[in-house]
Amino acid sequence: MTNYNYLQAMTSDILDYIAENIDLDDFSDREELEEKLNDDLWTEDSVTGNASGSYTFNAYQAEEYVAHNLDLLGEALDEFGCDTVRKYLESPESADVTIRCYLLGQAIAEALDELDHDFD
Repeated sequence: MTNYNYLQAMTSDILDYIAENIDLDDFSDREELEEKLNDDLWTEDSVTGNASGSYTFNAYQAEEYVAHNLDLLGEALDEFGCDTVRKYLESPESADVTIRCYLLGQAIAEALDELDHDFD
């Protein structure tokens, strides 16, 4: 398996979420939309997996994603004040969700950059 690109995958998931759930005309500016997306997607299983505790619903797949991104996991766990080894060993799915939550703001920004929507 090649290295899993969390940011790219999450950006795609966010673009899908926006297409299915968001009317861009309901927002007066990008900041308002970013705030809404941060609030909603923090617990959206199709983007972070944080509501259920799993994005993949498959421990093996989550382990594959995380195994090629241990440096990113370390950054995320440092940011959230968690113990890297314990978190990973407890559940690869939990580690996967941790990375997704850590990258959420950056992935939202990437998705909105791709949309290039003009707010009134």
